[in-house]
Amino acid sequence: MTVKRAVLIGLTVCAIALIGWDLLASWSQPQFQSRLELYQTNLVLEASTWQGEETDNLTSAKKALITGDSIKTATEQYQEFRQSVEKNLARSQTLLAKSPGDETLKTSSQKAEQLLPELDLHLGLLQAEQNQIEAAQKTWAGVIQQTPQPRLEPLSKTADVLAGLWSEPPRLLPDAEPRLQKNLDGWFRYRALTQLYQLQQRSDALVNLQIEQQAAAQRALVSLTIVGGVPTLASAIGVVILLILLGQWVLQRKQALLSPATMAAWTVPWNGEIVWQVLIFGFFLVGQGVSRFLMPILILSVQLVSGVGVTSLPESIKAFYTLLQYVLIAAGSLGVLYWSIAPHLPLPEGWFQLRWRSNWLLWGVGGYFAALPLVILVSLINQKIWQGQGGSNPILSIVLEGKDNLALTIFFVTAAVAAPIFEEALFRGFLLPSLTRYLPLWGAIVVSSLIFAVAHLSLSEVLPLTILGMVLGFVYSRSRNLLSSMLLHGLWNSGTLLSLIVLGSAKG
Repeated sequence: MTVKRAVLIGLTVCAIALIGWDLLASWSQPQFQSRLELYQTNLVLEASTWQGEETDNLTSAKKALITGDSIKTATEQYQEFRQSVEKNLARSQTLLAKSPGDETLKTSSQKAEQLLPELDLHLGLLQAEQNQIEAAQKTWAGVIQQTPQPRLEPLSKTADVLAGLWSEPPRLLPDAEPRLQKNLDGWFRYRALTQLYQLQQRSDALVNLQIEQQAAAQRALVSLTIVGGVPTLASAIGVVILLILLGQWVLQRKQALLSPATMAAWTVPWNGEIVWQVLIFGFFLVGQGVSRFLMPILILSVQLVSGVGVTSLPESIKAFYTLLQYVLIAAGSLGVLYWSIAPHLPLPEGWFQLRWRSNWLLWGVGGYFAALPLVILVSLINQKIWQGQGGSNPILSIVLEGKDNLALTIFFVTAAVAAPIFEEALFRGFLLPSLTRYLPLWGAIVVSSLIFAVAHLSLSEVLPLTILGMVLGFVYSRSRNLLSSMLLHGLWNSGTLLSLIVLGSAKG
């Protein structure tokens, strides 16, 4: 055994241990999809109050997008999400007892503790709307009794206000209106203020509130059309594309687009040790080392010089850190990649091609449409498996809650530009073709997609990202143009971020 291989084996063991630890840690984190669905539920509640004319286009959109009893559905979703948060809190506290110094677990536990009373404020209002007054009072009483911490005091006092509004006889606190305005939003704020104004017999305030609510409902319907209607239409187009591909494969087999026989093979001038070296030394050691060691040192240096804690920094600075971190990871990984394959330059034809004069636009857009229904279907199955656990990319929740336009722009550049360029160059441009030296084409697509998914270090995202990676791999294998898969990847990340921005901005 050579010294190089011995070092690689040692680094591989370390990489597997670190990856395993990160995946295990993500198991105790809430799945972002559950929070996203809750935002959409709130949007549906607000949009359901729209009272336009029958001939109004928005009324038609409302009928198409909002079906069934929205209050009952929202209550069920809030109860399910609350149970998931309770499980994650219990799991985080158990792990925290074993590792009291783990800052990630501390943050996760604190967020869950903050989230539970927020959910109960909303859940109580949903119960009250269904005339389940006793259940609502019990829910709010739990918030009042279980939030002794100073940082949760506003939620406790808001629960007291709500309990008073629906008590018999009503009990109106002097600071009721400002507390409801500050600590509730969307449909929940309008519902609580309506109850307050009706009890106070403030007809003018009630009329103004209804006008404001209708304007908010109109905006919510537009937002719901964007985040719900557009993906539905795109998914329908994707289903048609998939059916055409499947039909062609059934009828033509070896001549079909899905057949590996119609795709040219790559000439791989290096062996598996080079692939091993790029992944372990380049991506997991150099790349992840930047994330784990260099960036924390940089952040600590900023803290010492400025005297400002990271949590106090503006969102735009945090976003810049994220972009810088990603650029350093990409530079380190691609630097090792170039160093590893440099002895084999010039490369055979077909490697790392960026051909502008080709049909890359068609492949990229068509691949995006085809990926949508597949990933959505797998994501629904995935949610049943993980039950709201498994973690998610932390950028997603930051974008959803973000209000700083500069920060959102930087996050967009990171996810929609930097990520597609780097990840497609590494996973599709290098890894997939390299694996074809040892595996059939579809086998190489599957294995490279699985590695691509695991590299995101979130258990709940492994299955959906593997499917997305397979579509990316197929598009690249057919087009032999990295621009195609980069476009698909960029469209996917852009669509996700735009949906989050719309949902976040719709939170009133």
